[in-house]
Amino acid sequence: MSITRAAERGPARPLVAAPVSPLGRLGSWSYRHRRLVVVAWVAALVLISVAGRLAGSRFKDNLNGGTSTPSQQAAAFLQHNFPSQAGDVAQVVFQARGPVTAAATQARVNAALTGLARLPHVASVLSPFAAGGAGQVSRDGHIAYGVVRFNASGDAIPDAAVQHVIDQARRAAQPGLAVALGGAPVEKVEKPQFGRSEALGILAAVLILLLAFGSVIAMLLPIVTAIVAVAASFGVLDVISHAVTVPSFAPELAALVGLGVGIDYSLFVVTRYRTALRSGSAPADAVVAAMATSGRAVVFAGSTVVLSLLGLFLLGLPFIYGAALGAIIAVLLVMAASVTLMPAALGFVGTGIDRLRVGRRRPDRSSEQSLRTQRGFWWSWSRRVQRRPLLTAGAAVAVLLLLAVPFLSLRLAFTDAGTEPSSYTSRQAYDLLVRGFGPGVNGPLVVAFSLPGATGRPAVETLRTDLARQPDVALVSPPQYSPSGTAAVLTVIPRTSPQDARTSALVSHLRDSVVPQATAHTPVSVLIGGQTAASIDTAGVISARLVVVVAFVILLSVLLLMAAFRSVIVPVVSALLTLLSTGAAYGVIVAVFQWGWLGGGIDNGATAPVDPWIPLMLFALLFGFSMDYQVFLISRFREEWRAGAPDSEAVAGGLAKTGRIITSAAAIMICVFAAFVLGDLRVLRVIGLGMAVAVLLDATLVRMVATPAVLQLIGRANWWFPRRLDRAVPNILSEISPATTPRRDHP
Repeated sequence: MSITRAAERGPARPLVAAPVSPLGRLGSWSYRHRRLVVVAWVAALVLISVAGRLAGSRFKDNLNGGTSTPSQQAAAFLQHNFPSQAGDVAQVVFQARGPVTAAATQARVNAALTGLARLPHVASVLSPFAAGGAGQVSRDGHIAYGVVRFNASGDAIPDAAVQHVIDQARRAAQPGLAVALGGAPVEKVEKPQFGRSEALGILAAVLILLLAFGSVIAMLLPIVTAIVAVAASFGVLDVISHAVTVPSFAPELAALVGLGVGIDYSLFVVTRYRTALRSGSAPADAVVAAMATSGRAVVFAGSTVVLSLLGLFLLGLPFIYGAALGAIIAVLLVMAASVTLMPAALGFVGTGIDRLRVGRRRPDRSSEQSLRTQRGFWWSWSRRVQRRPLLTAGAAVAVLLLLAVPFLSLRLAFTDAGTEPSSYTSRQAYDLLVRGFGPGVNGPLVVAFSLPGATGRPAVETLRTDLARQPDVALVSPPQYSPSGTAAVLTVIPRTSPQDARTSALVSHLRDSVVPQATAHTPVSVLIGGQTAASIDTAGVISARLVVVVAFVILLSVLLLMAAFRSVIVPVVSALLTLLSTGAAYGVIVAVFQWGWLGGGIDNGATAPVDPWIPLMLFALLFGFSMDYQVFLISRFREEWRAGAPDSEAVAGGLAKTGRIITSAAAIMICVFAAFVLGDLRVLRVIGLGMAVAVLLDATLVRMVATPAVLQLIGRANWWFPRRLDRAVPNILSEISPATTPRRDHP
């Protein structure tokens, strides 16, 4: 950027008053009718919460990839031909101090399993000591398991019925005999502890806001606003779970997203309000100014998050719809609270927003005038970065690339019960089965045959023999035939766990090579299904549509920033830098959860691949969140430039006015997201860590180092915007400052 160009442009143009923006009018109305707004929000929260409680939740953890996948076709085939075997299966695992086949132990195990057979929704129970239970006793004789088959599958099994099975089976435990239960139905009902992560995140946000504002009143406003919005989203999720597939982790995901952006959005509004007060504005005028500036940016940033999350609907997976919808609802409610409830709350506190101060009273340096004369740390930092832009930008990019290196080893697969906390009975059962029978028993494959009649039985036996010869197959059960003789089914136990790459390779090999060779020139058709195969199929569906979703989110982000800042270069640079910070976050996730770099505590003692939907969810969220800082940072740069500051000084001035607030906002988001790493659910641990790392890098290396350095390198071309585009593209953000007129000396 050329500082000497300021002389060529002449003196800065005078500032003229602009009409009050729609958000300014909304803020003014909320300020004047503050009692009505607060009562309306309280009433809405109560009604939504009551409706959610009365309706109850019907969360569904159905991760299937649609009816067109081979595993879903196999499930439908079994439901039609073997209805008694189409239901989901749970394992009741017994570990005895002595031999499990001892008469007393065997009698206790059989009694427990016989009692389970009489429970509602239980179709059958197979004891390890029955004729068909061969192979259900470990070689050392200390571990055995019974098979409980339900009369339905997935979310059609009531949680209460599964919990009844768990409770009754565990009553059989006694000194010397441990009992644990595993399988998909059991995993479904074991809920993570809700509230601990949220409480830790809120506590951290309280401390950071106290440090940033030095006032209890100013601290409480963002916290209360975010909590009200997130609490309302829980009731909405309970209600809509009756109409759409909402996964059980959706409320915690909504809390993670809602608390992070909610506190941040309110923080920006409160900061601008305080700045306006210190500039001499009356409280009513300060609310209008805050809404017309920070409020408008909040709506833009929040809308971008929502639009980015809508890209996940391109995957065509119902459970992704529900997860994305939960986050979208939380963001929409947070936006609504920020532009209505927050102005109303500011009306109640008025000029007393700095009451109940914490710490030493110091002269505030956040006003517009003081920042022009007391430039402070961020001004000096920006000037140091701008003096060596190529070196600083290169160093920031190098660090991001280094952190992203583990991303090259990313493996996508749905994780199994081996990644759950050791306190879960499903994890205990999983570990016992691995110890006694090998990891593959936790993820059996179901092979379904469609036969022309008795003439198809030789092909079944041929395929069974071929399956048993595969090096990654531990066991193949004898086939069972339907009464009509037109269908058969058998079970294949792999040698590796459900989430192991070798298991995925085995399924592909069986489908692509072994099955076609064994059934060639016969009228027999074969489908491979089961829970493990279904997870592999869903991962394939997600991988196939990965590029479409990523391209949608990137293109949307570039177009929105282009329309907001009337620039071609800035949006492209922003998208590239956000890609780098996102890649670095992915690299940290791989290093921690796939490689185990931080030890066994954070990954529940078991390294594992990353669930295939998580990178896409993270990508959509992070591109949306990056708009927060980008809007507030770039808009300040542009605001300074349009007010007459030379190009280089506009960057330094904008960073001086936003550096402290962006740092505080990022610290809050990091703490809120990092708190979820302490939760029970692994998917939220992965998302929480990824988002915390990405926000940390985005708010430091990207926004405070790379962005000013790159803008310095590019110079006046930053604000290049062809006249045709200027006329064609709507100005969706207009001027972030209501008191400036457009500058006419565009490059």
